[in-house]
Amino acid sequence: MKVLVIGSGAREHALVQKFLAEPQVSQVVAAPGNAGMSAQVSTWDVDVSDPEAIADLAERGSFDLVVVGPELPLVNGAADAIRARGIACFGPSAAAAQLEGSKAFAKEIMAAAGVPTATSITCGSTDEVVRALDDFGPPYVVKDDGLAGGKGVVVTEDRAEAQTHAEACLAKGSDVVIEEFLDGPEVSLFVITDGNVAVPFLAAQDHKRVGDGDTGLNTGGMGSYVPLTWADRDLVAQIMEQVARPTIAEMAHRGMPFAGVLYCGLALTSQGIRVVEFNARFGDPEIQAVLRLLESPLAPLLRAAATGELAEQPDLVWSQDAAVCVVIAAEGYPGDVVSGDEVHGLNDAESIPGVAVVHAGTARSGDQIVTSGGRVLSITARGKDLAAACERAYRAVAAVKIRGSHNRSDIAAAARDGAITIPQ
Repeated sequence: MKVLVIGSGAREHALVQKFLAEPQVSQVVAAPGNAGMSAQVSTWDVDVSDPEAIADLAERGSFDLVVVGPELPLVNGAADAIRARGIACFGPSAAAAQLEGSKAFAKEIMAAAGVPTATSITCGSTDEVVRALDDFGPPYVVKDDGLAGGKGVVVTEDRAEAQTHAEACLAKGSDVVIEEFLDGPEVSLFVITDGNVAVPFLAAQDHKRVGDGDTGLNTGGMGSYVPLTWADRDLVAQIMEQVARPTIAEMAHRGMPFAGVLYCGLALTSQGIRVVEFNARFGDPEIQAVLRLLESPLAPLLRAAATGELAEQPDLVWSQDAAVCVVIAAEGYPGDVVSGDEVHGLNDAESIPGVAVVHAGTARSGDQIVTSGGRVLSITARGKDLAAACERAYRAVAAVKIRGSHNRSDIAAAARDGAITIPQ
């Protein structure tokens, strides 16, 4: 099987690494890729915002499967363009990708499907924002209705900060979704679906705030871990019953079947499971950790989802180990990022047992790898339990040297130490 992976981040590099280890895959190409991917596979240039350019690339390479990683090409219709050429594509149509592209649309689908989520108001003006903030009160949850690269949400006790974020969204032409604050820990579940059959992965947890102890600004994600040792054993079954299957059924009912991966971002509240958000692609950094524990081949699974044959796939096999992902970010992230700094110590990090280095914001400058984005590397580690995985991950993080870089030092620490509780 020849596989084309669209994207240039850590999510896509993790997928490439998984595909390369599978005997069913004969060739992997990444477009446009990054420095980590180019060291392992061919990388081809492409404008990921242009669906027809992606489809041209897929057709020219005679690929058996195209996996579209980021949200922008999916919302723009890349999967539709690829499928129009007769090529199997893992990723939802533009119509189905509205589940991520518009939070207001996602709320509409959840209401119709009876899926539990936060009460919300969609605002198109400053006056509406002011009234909504008054109605909900602190903590304020303010979301950009459209795509925002994982940084469109502000959760704050500060009324002025909430209103400033809302007005910034309105100024760029987006509506604003203001909703009630959900208590309890957040979890992520990836559900592979062909629009009918649905297969869950392991539930994971990521860390959105830039600083230790969940302080500072929201980011695209500073780390993740799996499994959720503190959660109910039937959590995934509950999510499938209450959230994933009703949503997939509602999308099919509307004539826009969702085929791809439905990312369910959830809060485990005192009132039960509540949806925080849907995404139409694998979450980064959660997928970096989750894939370290998937022992079944991934490429045949994704191709079956793309071709409507998911029911014929065998049950997934998972390792009983734990996996941790720690993101190393460039100076300035999540604000104005400094690029072009040299990355040192990669070989030392990768020599640690159980460690895999996943690239995101990296590029080549001559013979040297340099930073080219906010989240530079995802250091992933596998161990017999969370303590072992954390120890290996942070040993590898310490081996990497990038001027001005930063990372959280407490990824998975609360779970490792038994300090996570669900509100009653």
